[in-house]
Amino acid sequence: MQEELRELHEEPTDPQAQQEIINSIEEVYFSNDSFDIVKYELERLPPVLSLQELEEYRDKLKQQQAADGNWLQVSKKVADLILEKQPAYVEELERVTSLQTGLQLAAVICTNGRRHLNIAKEGFTQTSLGLLANQRKRQLLIGLLKSLRTIKTLQRTDVRLSEMLEEEDYPGAIQLCLECQKAASTFKHYSCISELNSKLQDTLEQIEEQLDVALSKICKNFDINHYTKVQQAYRLLGKTQTAMDQLHMHFTQAIHNTVFQVVLGYVELCAGNTDTKFQKLQYKDLCTHITSDSYIPCLADLCKALWEVMLSYYRTMQWHENHDQDETAVVSSVSDGNNVIGTEENSFDRNYVKKKLEHGLSRIWQDVQLKVKTYLLGTDLSNFKYDDFIFVLDVISRLMQVGEEFCGSKSEVLQESIRKQSVNYFKTYHRTRLEELRMFLENETWELCPVKSSFSILQLHEFKFLEQSRSPSVSPSKQPASAAASAVTLFEQYCAAGNPFEIQADSKDDETEDVLASNGYESDEQEKSAYQEYDSDSDVPEELKRDYVDEQTGDAPIKSVSRETLRSRKRSDYNLNKVNAPILTNTTLNVIRLVGKYMQMMNILKPIAFDVIHFMSQLFDYYLYAVYTFFGRNDMFESTGLGLSSSRLRTTLNRIQESLIDLA
Repeated sequence: MQEELRELHEEPTDPQAQQEIINSIEEVYFSNDSFDIVKYELERLPPVLSLQELEEYRDKLKQQQAADGNWLQVSKKVADLILEKQPAYVEELERVTSLQTGLQLAAVICTNGRRHLNIAKEGFTQTSLGLLANQRKRQLLIGLLKSLRTIKTLQRTDVRLSEMLEEEDYPGAIQLCLECQKAASTFKHYSCISELNSKLQDTLEQIEEQLDVALSKICKNFDINHYTKVQQAYRLLGKTQTAMDQLHMHFTQAIHNTVFQVVLGYVELCAGNTDTKFQKLQYKDLCTHITSDSYIPCLADLCKALWEVMLSYYRTMQWHENHDQDETAVVSSVSDGNNVIGTEENSFDRNYVKKKLEHGLSRIWQDVQLKVKTYLLGTDLSNFKYDDFIFVLDVISRLMQVGEEFCGSKSEVLQESIRKQSVNYFKTYHRTRLEELRMFLENETWELCPVKSSFSILQLHEFKFLEQSRSPSVSPSKQPASAAASAVTLFEQYCAAGNPFEIQADSKDDETEDVLASNGYESDEQEKSAYQEYDSDSDVPEELKRDYVDEQTGDAPIKSVSRETLRSRKRSDYNLNKVNAPILTNTTLNVIRLVGKYMQMMNILKPIAFDVIHFMSQLFDYYLYAVYTFFGRNDMFESTGLGLSSSRLRTTLNRIQESLIDLA
């Protein structure tokens, strides 16, 4: 029996089939432990026993027994697994218990809350709820009132902005406008604020336009406070580089407008009316309408106006240099990692501004040169008086000095233009001077010109420039007080006040040349007494009272000599022999004066110095030829035996005659 059961256990069975077999077992077998299975089976036997049925029933019981054994084994494995998972089961059970406790507490809280809500529902009246609603409305209205006040303030901003613009407080106006735009973005859900935001944008553009106008005022009259506000305003807008570009455009426009208005004013003054036809002319054409009388005052005013523009640019550069130094010092003292980006941006802007200003120096000076050149070449200066032309040269020389200190320029444009005018003028001037010299020589009596014994060419007005280091156009009050002060540039000297092109009244009118002896001789009492022996006619030799006859040719007398002339000759002889005064005639003195003027021309205008010295040598040649013609004879040199000197003299005279006399 056991072996058979073992065989049944060992046989592989289908789990589903085993489950069906287990399900076929009657429940009475599982009732309790006291159940007598054998008795139950015996009682179930039929009255008539059949071997085949008994064997089939026996096999069925065996199968049920075998399936039950397998089930017991599975149950044992399940029990083992349960024991193995017991700690996790206990832990999970505790968590479930805790969750259950929390749910119970939540149920209690909800119960209490509902109970309290019921109490509140029963206890509150309509009046209490009304108070709560009014309090809520009050809070909403307070917020609305605050918003309305802010909107009202924004609506009044345009009035304050207008006041700040009138006060030229551009940084404050821009700051206020930007703050209002920021506040408007907070209340943009209001329809009126959207319109206000658009209005603020228009106002900001208007401020930029007025700021540009304020920037243009710097070009003629630099004011440090005004320019500081303008720069601060552009920095708030983030347009520092744009401001510098605009500034250079304004300087260029200021140069054009300044010279045009100055010249136009003189043209209209000379014309005696304000005809609009002059205002429509180009600057080049306008310069041709300047008359000779107004040419020098207009040139002086033109240079003074251009000086103001260049001085403003110079002071603008000074402002940026000082501002950059101060800003660099502040950044270096307060430097951390938070402002690295801002420092780099400021450094880039400073470098851009510095390069732009340095580049603008040559551009501005080039514009100044072209405007002055156009004015210089617009009028023919060949008929100007010598002193007037010297003044023109002096003004241009001073202007070129300004250009050299302004940007280190050699002023080639001005040098070329003034060279053209000078060559043209000097040819005409020299031709006129030669004509005057010829007239002097034709009417010269070759008498001694009475001058003091202390006579020096430096006492003549024409040679005063050799002793004076200052320019004729500069007022003495504005001259440097010492050698150290003379090293100061014109811009530093006149930065505070004054102008290097101020016209000084000609001091020569107030001065007199003290070179001639009084009444024809020295005024000393001792010398007067020495002259008394020549005062009476009895002292005059008889042959000197007759008309002068040429001793060499026996020509007719040229001129009768009066007693007074004879006295003058005697006095001149006395000066020559006793006082040792220079031997001069009127023509000689005139030639010396011309030499002084030519030297002054060479000193002021060096580009034509070679032409001037060539013309000056012609004065000597002309004077030499005239002296030879009046007093020299060919037979004189032959009789003296000066063959070599005579040959050189003839060569020189022939050259003078061919190059100067014959051409005249």
